[in-house]
Amino acid sequence: MNDKIPMPDICLYFQLHQPRRLRRFSFFDIGASHDYEDEAENRRIFNRVADNCYLPAGSLLLFLIKKFRGDFRLSFSISGEALDQMELYRPDILEIFQQLAATGWVEFLNETYSHSLAFLFSPEEFHEQVVKHRRRIKNLFGQEGRTFRNTELLYSNALALKMEEMGYRTILADGVDKLLADRSPNLIYRPAGCRNISLLLRDYRLSDDLAFRFADSNWSGFPLTAEKYADSINARGGIGTVVNLFMDFETLGEHKRKETGIFHLLEELPGALLKHPGCHFLTISEATKNHHDENIFDSPEVISWADEERDASAWLGNSMQQDAAKTIYGLEKKVRMCKDENVKKKWRILQTSDHFYYMSTKWSPDGDVHRYFNPYESPYAAYINYMNIVDDLSSIAGTSSRGKL
Repeated sequence: MNDKIPMPDICLYFQLHQPRRLRRFSFFDIGASHDYEDEAENRRIFNRVADNCYLPAGSLLLFLIKKFRGDFRLSFSISGEALDQMELYRPDILEIFQQLAATGWVEFLNETYSHSLAFLFSPEEFHEQVVKHRRRIKNLFGQEGRTFRNTELLYSNALALKMEEMGYRTILADGVDKLLADRSPNLIYRPAGCRNISLLLRDYRLSDDLAFRFADSNWSGFPLTAEKYADSINARGGIGTVVNLFMDFETLGEHKRKETGIFHLLEELPGALLKHPGCHFLTISEATKNHHDENIFDSPEVISWADEERDASAWLGNSMQQDAAKTIYGLEKKVRMCKDENVKKKWRILQTSDHFYYMSTKWSPDGDVHRYFNPYESPYAAYINYMNIVDDLSSIAGTSSRGKL
């Protein structure tokens, strides 16, 4: 145990999202069918992830929170699309999250409802999705959103200004090295140009130790135990610091299966950390209350937590992705003039960032991650399938005044 450096506070945050998978939609389906989702695949995957991750990990977290009586606490962001599927397929999972909320030691964040790229393309659509998500979180978990995290931690100065205008007190981003310029990500920052909103930065090295490297036997830190992880976090300590561990919730049991020992590490981690004097677990909002934001973080361009570039190229890095995004958001005026709310629902499902992620043509080590999550045989197949569906949506949006779908 390191007695010379104060133990930092710990901010543990999980993102939970599941996209709506699209069915294979050929050129000959355009105008003949308006059913875009692969409902059977949606149900199958959601149930698999629920059984592997959401149920065991959620139950374990609930046990740990009660065991440590508030000394262990954390934050969640759950996309609207995930909440919709949870309600439809696995209400037992939704009940676990409601029990977590009822403890008073779990914060639920706001994001875009459809896990979309709307901020980059449509201010009006972005605002509506945030408000819709905020209302859903309030209705399900009884919490007023005070913290915002954008889709895949996409962030810029302009986004921070917008969220400050919407009344949020905290926003999240990735601790991108080139913007930190040798500063620590484990401080509270003030977004450039803002006055009333604070910024928490993900410690991507420590987060990725758990999210990506944990089960890699070739990694120098393997095997990772709770005690070794706690010591690594302690080494990041210092006055006024908070270590932000941000990762996908699906890391627990889905991306890293039970057999890797991931649940054992999670069960042991709170105790291993709390043994260090001065260690406190904080929710996102508590972290910004307990620590001052004396440093400015300036991000004129868009950053994210994805890939080596840490920018928007995972979703908009090639001409197919750019064309697909431009086309779907280009339908906004037509969709808003539409009399059928079902058309808007379909339009928003098609905004989900995963659809553009599947079109990535990166062939670096990042490309392996893209291929792992891609249900299509190629990025080109993903693009063609998507654009066939968008063509069909465009046609029905233009004629929807003739009747409901």
